[in-house]
Amino acid sequence: MESLSHFHSISPFKDDILKGKVALITGGGSGIGFEISTQLGKHGAFVAIMGRRRNVLDSAVSQLQAQGIKAIGLEGDVRKNEDATRVVEMTVKHFGKLDILVNGAAGNFLVPAEDLSPNGFRTVLDIDSVGTFTMCHESLKYLKKGGPGRDSAVGGTILNISATLHYTASWYQIHVSAAKAAVDSLTRSLALEWGTDYDIRVNGIAPGPIEGTPGMSKLGPDEAKSKIGDMLPLYKLGERWDIAMAAVYLASDAGKYVNGTTLVVDNGLWLSRPRHIQKKVVQEISRAVERRSREAPVGTPTSKL
Repeated sequence: MESLSHFHSISPFKDDILKGKVALITGGGSGIGFEISTQLGKHGAFVAIMGRRRNVLDSAVSQLQAQGIKAIGLEGDVRKNEDATRVVEMTVKHFGKLDILVNGAAGNFLVPAEDLSPNGFRTVLDIDSVGTFTMCHESLKYLKKGGPGRDSAVGGTILNISATLHYTASWYQIHVSAAKAAVDSLTRSLALEWGTDYDIRVNGIAPGPIEGTPGMSKLGPDEAKSKIGDMLPLYKLGERWDIAMAAVYLASDAGKYVNGTTLVVDNGLWLSRPRHIQKKVVQEISRAVERRSREAPVGTPTSKL
């Protein structure tokens, strides 16, 4: 069971920055999705969460309501078009409109490429990629300006939860890398088409390693997790709160001029590589080169290629 927002961080946004907005979050009952649901609700939004497990939904809704957030849980599978249609329509029926769609449902597991079956590969793409498009497609008529329940001059917002795995390559996650690459492409294409035609902003968030999430618990042994912080430029793992704050920013008017962007929230990990040479050694070499440079006559080469 999720705890009641155990993060001590204070939001930099006003409590009512999303006042009156209606948000639908797939995968919103656990992990990062639950924290996004919580923070959208804390900042004034009405929240509908979609998931496949009724017990998880009920627990999440109970916790949200205990914090004064108006929330409902809707059972459904993003891989099924009929479920997507039903959940979107039930959200609008209950709250009167739809302003924010967060596509957070995802599947992942570690597996070498040669041991991954085509069906396993397809399943992850169906959840992450096809599921994301299906939810966007079924939400369009409610999100576009002039849609049912909307101010005719304003469109809604879509946030797709992505990853950085495909920016280079990742061990044992070929299926997720392919799926998230597709999600990023969807984000850009829909931002172009629906931003132009319907005033809908479409953005993504690519989280890095986030402590206390199902992903961290199943994607690596404990000894590997203990070393992840050492690989990060700021030497610490992220919190679910960090991703939720990015969602609040992009869903609110604070991000009203941001469209077609996938915001990387990973502490700079995707930029980093292990240090093959210790910093002290590099400094010693650098100082030696500098001394030779100062001591050599002008025009004398200090090194040879």
